[in-house]
Amino acid sequence: MNQEKDTLYTTPLNGEWQKASFSNGSGENCVQLMGISGGVAIGDSKRPDRPELRYTPSEFAAFVQGVKAGEFDHLLSD
Repeated sequence: MNQEKDTLYTTPLNGEWQKASFSNGSGENCVQLMGISGGVAIGDSKRPDRPELRYTPSEFAAFVQGVKAGEFDHLLSD
């Protein structure tokens, strides 16, 4: 891991988790995001005991661009 990523994993999670408006109404079984200093944390609302993943802004932007371009559509179930 590089220094930038090491720093991300020592940054406290002191914000609010955000879930997509397309998630189910109960707020469970959701991918959740939190802006943190130097990046974005991604967690699983049904498993808050598990560690979150953390990404730099450029890593997260590349992922979002891929989602918007449909690169992951084949992973969705019908």
